[in-house]
Amino acid sequence: MLKRRVPRSGVYGGNRMEELPKTKKPRISAKKISIPQDEIVENNNVFGQMLKTAGITLKCGETQNEIAVDGAIFQKKLHQALRKHSSYPQIVDELVSGLESHIENRDQFRNCLLPCVPTKNQETSNAVHSYCESLIKLLLGIEILQPAVIRLLFEKLPEFFQESVGSDGLNLPRLIINQLKWLDRIVDSKTLVSTIMQMTSVSPLPIQHDIITSLPEILEDSQHSEIARELSSLLKEKTELTVPILDALSSLNIDLELLSEVRQSVMLMVAAVKVEDLPVVVKFILRSIKATDATEVISDLRKKLDLDSFVLLPRIQASQSNLRSHSQASLPASEVTINKDCIKLLFEVIKSAIKFQRTILEGWMKAIESLSSASEHKVLDLIILLIIYAMNVKTKKQVERIFKNKIRLGYMQEQLLENAFRNHLLVMKELFPAILSLANVFVGTADPCIVFFGSSMYKQAFAVFDSYCQQEIVGALVMHACSGHRVEVDVSLDMLTALVSLHTSSVAPYAVFLKSILDYMDNLNPQQIRKLFHILSMLAFSHGSKSSHIQDDIHMVIRKQLSSTIPKYKRIGIIGAVTMVGSMAAKRTKENGQLIKREPLNKEQYRQITSLLELVSSCCGQVAEASALYYDELGSLVQKSNLDFQILEWIENSVVNDFERDFVTELPPTEDSAFLFQVKAMYGLDVDDSEETIAINLLPLLAQSCSSKNIDETAAKSRDERAVPPMCLPPLFRLLRLCVSEMKNGSLEDIDALLGCPLYLTNLELEGKLDSLSKQEHEFLCSLLFHALNWFREVVNAFCQQEDPEIKGRVLARLQNITELQCLLEKCLAASPGYVPPLANFDSEATEGVPVISTTGTTKKKTKGQKPQKSESSKNGSADNSQLNGNAEKNQPESEASQPEKDSPNKEPETSLVQMQSYSAYFRELDFEVFTILRTGLLTKSVLDTEMHTKTREVIQIGPSELLFLLEDLCCKLEYMLMPAPAKRIPFLKGKGSRNVGFSHLCQRTSQEVIQCTVELLKPLCNHMENMHNYFQTLIAENHGVVDAPGINIQEHHLMSSCYQRLLQVFRLLFAWSGFAQQENHSLLKSGLQVLAHRLKPGERELAFGELTSQSFQYLLNFQDSVPNIHCALTLTELLLVIAEKSVVNMKNKEIASMVKHFLCQSWMQPNGTRQKGTHFNDALHTLFCIYMEHTDNILKAIEDISSVGVPELISSSKDGYSSTYPTLTRQTFPVFFRVMISQLESSVRRISAGKPSDSSEVQLEKLLHWNMAVRDFHILVNLVKVFDSRPVLSVCLKYGRLFMETFLKFGMPLLDCSFKKHRADVQSLLKTLQLSTRQLHHMCGHSKIHQDTGLTSHVPLLKKTLELFVYRVKAMLAFNHCQEAFWVGDLKNRDLQGEEIPSQAYQARESEEEEEEEAAAEVEVSRFSREESTEAAEDSEGEDRMDTGCSDEDDSD
Repeated sequence: MLKRRVPRSGVYGGNRMEELPKTKKPRISAKKISIPQDEIVENNNVFGQMLKTAGITLKCGETQNEIAVDGAIFQKKLHQALRKHSSYPQIVDELVSGLESHIENRDQFRNCLLPCVPTKNQETSNAVHSYCESLIKLLLGIEILQPAVIRLLFEKLPEFFQESVGSDGLNLPRLIINQLKWLDRIVDSKTLVSTIMQMTSVSPLPIQHDIITSLPEILEDSQHSEIARELSSLLKEKTELTVPILDALSSLNIDLELLSEVRQSVMLMVAAVKVEDLPVVVKFILRSIKATDATEVISDLRKKLDLDSFVLLPRIQASQSNLRSHSQASLPASEVTINKDCIKLLFEVIKSAIKFQRTILEGWMKAIESLSSASEHKVLDLIILLIIYAMNVKTKKQVERIFKNKIRLGYMQEQLLENAFRNHLLVMKELFPAILSLANVFVGTADPCIVFFGSSMYKQAFAVFDSYCQQEIVGALVMHACSGHRVEVDVSLDMLTALVSLHTSSVAPYAVFLKSILDYMDNLNPQQIRKLFHILSMLAFSHGSKSSHIQDDIHMVIRKQLSSTIPKYKRIGIIGAVTMVGSMAAKRTKENGQLIKREPLNKEQYRQITSLLELVSSCCGQVAEASALYYDELGSLVQKSNLDFQILEWIENSVVNDFERDFVTELPPTEDSAFLFQVKAMYGLDVDDSEETIAINLLPLLAQSCSSKNIDETAAKSRDERAVPPMCLPPLFRLLRLCVSEMKNGSLEDIDALLGCPLYLTNLELEGKLDSLSKQEHEFLCSLLFHALNWFREVVNAFCQQEDPEIKGRVLARLQNITELQCLLEKCLAASPGYVPPLANFDSEATEGVPVISTTGTTKKKTKGQKPQKSESSKNGSADNSQLNGNAEKNQPESEASQPEKDSPNKEPETSLVQMQSYSAYFRELDFEVFTILRTGLLTKSVLDTEMHTKTREVIQIGPSELLFLLEDLCCKLEYMLMPAPAKRIPFLKGKGSRNVGFSHLCQRTSQEVIQCTVELLKPLCNHMENMHNYFQTLIAENHGVVDAPGINIQEHHLMSSCYQRLLQVFRLLFAWSGFAQQENHSLLKSGLQVLAHRLKPGERELAFGELTSQSFQYLLNFQDSVPNIHCALTLTELLLVIAEKSVVNMKNKEIASMVKHFLCQSWMQPNGTRQKGTHFNDALHTLFCIYMEHTDNILKAIEDISSVGVPELISSSKDGYSSTYPTLTRQTFPVFFRVMISQLESSVRRISAGKPSDSSEVQLEKLLHWNMAVRDFHILVNLVKVFDSRPVLSVCLKYGRLFMETFLKFGMPLLDCSFKKHRADVQSLLKTLQLSTRQLHHMCGHSKIHQDTGLTSHVPLLKKTLELFVYRVKAMLAFNHCQEAFWVGDLKNRDLQGEEIPSQAYQARESEEEEEEEAAAEVEVSRFSREESTEAAEDSEGEDRMDTGCSDEDDSD
């Protein structure tokens, strides 16, 4: 009977697959009506009787089948009954037929699929488990019934294709499939697989999904590979089944090759997969990755994952649907939400993979780290790095390093961060702790780009996260503000200022946190104090703010500070009060991101503000420094043009009117014998003696101020005269002119007489008079000059922007006065050791910036002399040079600074002039607007006659001294604003705020504003630089290329050289600003490059960025032929490197190398006929030579050229001679050349990859030739020590000789291992040459020990160890190539540099009978071998080549 039924059923019904769509639904409904509900099914056939006998009672309706025995007992009873039946095996078919008839009814079929319930009989209930399998599952567990039951199930399945879920809510197809899961044994698994796949091909999509996802639970392990291949083929045909197929494949146990094939197929589909399927797809890919290909697979995956499209596309659809119909807009909006949830799930999948698979973590990091452009980076990369940072403590430092490198290179920009917060808020919210931690780290670094990125993280997080996160962010920023680290404090306060402006109402609840910073004001500098009070004042006086408690707290703090007798706290009170007035009396304020125009002040507000200002004025009292600071702070407040007109008018009436009474007087001066010097009106412009005019009463006021210091305080108080300190003159004038400018819309016509009026000074013809003055007179004269200079500087600040040509001419005249007075001041300061000048910047401690003055008087370099000091001269003309930290002196040719200038008749050789950079804190700060003077061309100044008619017209032009003065100040300001502050802590005994002194007004600008102003100055700066170029080109042409020709004006040459260098330095500081890497500053960079490019091609417009950089580079390259000294050459080179780095593709190496080589081959002469030399010259030469080596095409060839051509020329020259090919190569500069050559040689060989056996013969030969050339260069350099045996050369050779040998062991010896057989001659030649070098290194070790130089002997132990390793490594190479017989041991003697034998120390100690003790050394002979690789070595001891270790018995102690 079984054979009879098989044709009907095939393999599990396989032959009936074509009939599957034909269902039997009508018959089911007919049967359903005929059977009563909730009763026992009366089956008298074999099926019913045998089931009842085995222990199962069949039920109909809603009641499940009952079982009276345990499932295993039922299966055993039924199996035994079938086997023992008389009609077996026909009885099996009868039983199956009965089952088929029974399940024709849908309810009965459902009951057979549902678990049986225990019989309620008390006797049998204890023998049955609470959970029992279904009848079908129990029958499938009986092997003789399993094939027929499976066939029956697959025959029934198509009946439910159209109506899978019935009225009872049960999914019968899913129940049918569940019966096949977790069977103890499958009788015919192969047929089952075939049947399942056939059924899958014709089933509806939901049933296909259920079948595929159930396959891992249905099939045995032996069938996993087969079904995996079937599913892989199905995956290519039906992409809609991607999720269930991948879900099933993830649970199958399949071989790696098949898994890799499936993964490759899936990878092709990633870009087209729906967002809801993406988590499953990515999960499968990540689970299928092997350690060997993790980075490659992840790199491919991240390229195909475009998360932004899943978020942006529905938004675009939503906007389009809004245009068509507002009613359809909700669908895309809901789709956006679904997409965001799916993306969140995707990141959960990635997070899980990273957490549990180290391979995945490393693969992601390597894939992201390998990206090399900004366009390649995605939001995905940013979020993945944050996930890794949040989950793995061990990789935190590595993630921070990757972030910093990417940000520094401009690959990760703020836009990427903004997209992450905007499009993936749910994901970023969960990563908030990691974001906060990373931002804390970034803000604490010294790199401005990284600091900016960290501050952007704070800003973006605060804008989108909830109140809890906002509170944490404010707390973190407050922590930074209280840290005491200058960069952190500045960034945190700037961030808080931005947050208060953009999110005022959100920050207001956390004002109590911000007030806590007031407790740490001792650690804040003046600019930081201004920012802090500005933040608190904005919160306290914001529109509609209920922050009266903040107002009260600020008032209390300010009153307390103002009443203090300690100057530091009084300064804090003045700064805080004026800042608070600025917020209270502001015409416009920015709140919640909107600019709000305020109403005019009412009477109560006006009274409060004026009362506060009167309080500050009264607290300053007779303290000159406090009054001056008050004037400066008020001036800065007025300069912002945001002050209510009533307050502005009050300031003008109550404060500024004092200026004329206190400081202005009429001519002629009154005679007073009490003054130390005779009063004389000086530096008046166009003053007619017959007409009464005004003058600045400087000397009398200074005399009164000096005398009042010696008067008893009680006597001073009894005097009715009002004390007028002269140090208040510049700040009060600044306040005056700012008020007038604000009230008169920029016009200073009312006070323009102050520009040309004279000063009451004294006769300043000091030649031969300084030595006869007393100390008091010296100091008085110095103070007088300081006050005069500060007055002129403030006058230039005031009138520099006036458009009247007459005014411009007078401003230039004042610049000339400044340069002249500074020359006089230098002489006076040199004769006044220990003198401390009067303060000019009042927002810092009096001790900050105090110059360190040598009291030794004249220097010993009388034979070398000093620079000329004509009245027009302006060496060190700028007073604002303190921030160069010695760069000004460093950049000047040392020999120029010390060489006598015989053409200078006014030179005083016995007097050593001080450096004015030391006194920069005592000069008034020049405003950035002063540099508009650089735009000035030829000006005419009218000289009027007595009837006020034009008498003559004098041509005025900015001279070299004035130009140098402005350029030096501009360099200082750019370096302060654009160069990052040093990361290290300030050393002990150095002024804590010395770097900020003299930059108070500049600090109130942003770096972007400074860059913008400098870019606007580029055209006049280019004009000046072209003038310098033309000057030196003309000078060279007129003197036929001779720099030191007779008749050259040495002083003018020096001034022009200094101007040239400062101009180049300004360009370099501008374009080297790291902020250009930020996208928001890219337009500024482009504007600057456009100016340079248009100088080369004036008619061109809208050039591409790459073309702009190329044209700018070419424009600057044209200046190489006119640079007058090596310092200008170095600055030009650094500028060109900066420009070349801006290019997308840096292809300028050849041009830079050619230019630098030209500089190296140039004789750098001074106008007085001597060669440029000295420490600074050597430093510049070292940097230039390094740049040449880094940019030349072939480093090894360049080293060989210099060492084999230039050095022999030097050796054959005289004592003071030089190389004719490389004139910069002298005996003094040889250590510089040697150090660079040997260090660059070692660096270059490190870039040669190690040899591999898999390399082709051509590749091996190329590497071998490279090493041969490197070893030859090394041999030449090491042997040069015999001629140039100075200590610096020896030290460098020992250090880099060891590094070279270590590199050879690491990268060179593996190459020799695999290339010895093919290229024996080349290997032999290489080892011969290297052996000579190692022997010379051994001699250097002996030389070091003889001289007992600890600086040299410290290198010996490591070097000898390396030499010994080299010997044994060569022995291993020979053994590897079956030539170990070539290795033998010989004797090697210790020798010095010249090859002379060194007596053994042991012999001297023990007085042995031997005359000499030789040290044992291992030597290797690399001999010629026959083609058959004979093991016999040549025995010619005289001609053999040896490889020594450099190890001796007497050196073992090392």
